[in-house]
Amino acid sequence: MASFLDQIKDLTQNMISSGKEAAQWYKEKTKSLYDRDQNKLFKKTSLPNLGNIYLFAYDPKLKAKLPFYDAYPLVIPIEYYNDGFLGLNLHYLPPMARIALLDKLMTISNQDKYDEKTKLTLSYEILRYSARNTNYKVCLKRYLFGHVRSSFHEVNPIDWKKVIVMPLQKWEVNPNKKLAGSPPY
Repeated sequence: MASFLDQIKDLTQNMISSGKEAAQWYKEKTKSLYDRDQNKLFKKTSLPNLGNIYLFAYDPKLKAKLPFYDAYPLVIPIEYYNDGFLGLNLHYLPPMARIALLDKLMTISNQDKYDEKTKLTLSYEILRYSARNTNYKVCLKRYLFGHVRSSFHEVNPIDWKKVIVMPLQKWEVNPNKKLAGSPPY
């Protein structure tokens, strides 16, 4: 059986060679984020489950202090708090680093295959121990429920391989903060 990384590389090659299919998939997936009548492509929920992947709209509490932020994060929640959760926003990594991180995280999932029951069995402690020598810390973010501006759109595990390489992020740049470079990817 091919490794997850090999599967992603094959998927990426296939997506490049069949651009129309990828573009259509992307169009359908992103449409469901904005179309209130479209409930087929993402399972919408008011509270994210740990170990799944979600897209949602977010307006940070301290955005005036941030040089930039992702208004539509792609997050794997790993710990709950009374007022929010800690999660990995994969948009803070370039696509190939997302693939590598998800490949490592799949070694601690509840199963080897990708289907509706697949879940990453994560906590901050497990992440710290199992993801050594990776750059997961750059995408570790704290989210407050009071600043979530949409439903949580759960990504079906069957689609994880596609979603992590798609350009779904929306970087908001603070004009009052000087950037040392630009927002990531």
